[in-house]
This record gives sequence, C-alpha cells and structure tokens, in this order.
Amino acid sequence: MNKEWVEVFVTYDSLEAEMIRDLLESGGISVVVRSSKVSPYPVSVGKMGEIKILVREEDKEAAEKVIKGEEEA
Repeated sequence: MNKEWVEVFVTYDSLEAEMIRDLLESGGISVVVRSSKVSPYPVSVGKMGEIKILVREEDKEAAEKVIKGEEEA
C-alpha cells in the first residue's frame, strides 16, 4: 500500500480548507493540511498564502470526486 501524500486542492482561505478537510475526513479519507502562512504576519499573497490539501495517493481519485461534487453544489 502506497503511503505517498499528493496535493488535491489549493486555496487561500483557511475556512475553505477546513471545510474541505472535514468533508474528506467524513468520507473516511485521511487528510493533511499544509499552510505557508506565518501566523504573526497575516500575509496571504502568492505562495505565502497557499493552503494545500493533501491525501494519500491511493485516495486521490476519490478525494477529487468529493471535492468536485462539493464545488458544483
């Protein structure tokens, strides 16, 4: 079983990132959220503001379907 983590979603909104994480986890998909933000500095420009959602490689297809379904709703 492959344990590699792959990126499935990028946002600049921490609330959106938490909603996507909760949605995926409720479907049984393990999630890692990585943020480049430095908390004392509220910078959210370019790469410094990115929040990445990562899932295990074997869950990527299922996660993308869940996210796509959420975006269409």
